[in-house]
Formats: sequence, C-alpha cells, structure tokens
Amino acid sequence: MLEVQGLAKSFGLQAIFKNFSLDLPQGWFTVLVGPSGCGKSTLFDCLTGMVCPDQGRIVWQGNATAHLGSLAAYMQQKDMLLPWLTLGENTLLPVQAKPRALRDMKQATEKLARIFKKIGLTGFQTHYPDQVSGGMRQRCALARTLMFDRDLVLLDEPLSALDAITRRELQGLLLMLQKEFGKTVLMITHDIEEALTLADDIILLGPAPMTILDRFQPRASKPRDFSLPEFMDIKARILSRLETGKEKIQG
Repeated sequence: MLEVQGLAKSFGLQAIFKNFSLDLPQGWFTVLVGPSGCGKSTLFDCLTGMVCPDQGRIVWQGNATAHLGSLAAYMQQKDMLLPWLTLGENTLLPVQAKPRALRDMKQATEKLARIFKKIGLTGFQTHYPDQVSGGMRQRCALARTLMFDRDLVLLDEPLSALDAITRRELQGLLLMLQKEFGKTVLMITHDIEEALTLADDIILLGPAPMTILDRFQPRASKPRDFSLPEFMDIKARILSRLETGKEKIQG
C-alpha cells in the first residue's frame, strides 16, 4: 500500500497542489489522468525525491519515508539508454550500481535473459540503442525497470512517444508488470483509452492546484473490450469532467 498524505508543493506564488492525498492498493495498476500542467509530473518528482514537498507524508507498506527514490523503480517518457552501452549492458545498470558485495552477475544475467525473452528482445543483448527501433528501446527501458526488483513501479507517460501499433504492443508488456511480476504500478498518461486498457483504478485530476475530481474502477477483466457500455460511459464522463475543468480555467 502506498499512501500520500496531505502533500503540498508551491513554486513561488504558484501552488501546484495543496493537502493532496492518495492511496494505492498493493498489487493494483493505478493510472493518473489530468490536463497538462496540473501537477502530475511534479507529484512524481516529490515521490522520487527529485523535489522536496513543502509538507505532507509518504507512506509505503506502513512505513513513513522521505521519498521513494530507493524503494520504487521509475520509468520515464524518454528511454534514457546510454548510447555507448549495449541493450544488455543498459539493462544491467541497476545491478552494476549495487555495492560489489551485493552483486550476483550470473544470476542477474540469467534474469536478463528471461526478461528479454518475455518482452521480445532475445538476440538483441549486444545491439546498441542506435541500432534498434524506438519501440525496442522502450522495451529495453522496461527490462531495466524490472531489474531494479522493486515492488512499486512509477511510470511517467512511458509510451507517449511511440506509434499506435508499438504503443498497443507495449501496453501488454506493462500489464505483465502487474500480472507476472506482481508489481504495484502508478502511471501517468494523457490517453484515456490507455488508462481504460491498463488500470484497475483511474484517478481523474483537476487543474493546479491539483485535486482528485473522480475515481473510476472498471469492472471488466483485462484485456478489455472497448465496445462494452461501461467503457464508453467512463470515457464520456472523463472527457466531460476535463472539459468542465478547462472551461473554469478559461472563465
């Protein structure tokens, strides 16, 4: 269980969020949806320790912590692969970062091979990032995220730069994080259909100072059929709330 309690952050006179609270059930895939500039990425910066919140508490599995930097794996929109390392070497960076006494490179290499097989990268361990497609680079970034071996995974729009077909393929891989690896996932996306594809819990956010406008928990099992009335209804309600929020800003 992740709990965010009364978090606040301002930059100068601009309040990004005030008294913001959030709870994530363990093992769930939770997706944040909201307008650009509402504070989603700043929230992630506070969670990972990149930025210090002005007030509030972060609690993971019942223990208060200053941030989740050492407790969560974090995957961003850009793949952040080092161009001078192969895909295999990039994936092993989380292991290389450990103290030498804690490294088990044989076990890590075997785990890498299993993960690469699951995500369709077998045979590409020795390729460099500029030798593969954008989708394969993101697959490698996902593999590196799994190598951190953390129960909590934070995803900041990891698929937004990909074409529609590749994006659909990688959505299935993100579901694998939850199902096969037992991760608790918190993800940011602007794509409502992506949220409906992946989420157990969709949290709709309002413009800064960021607040929770609504929460939706689709009942249908994954993978999902978007022709079901439930999804049409949720999508319509989300779009309506977002449009209402936009009108308030413009007014």
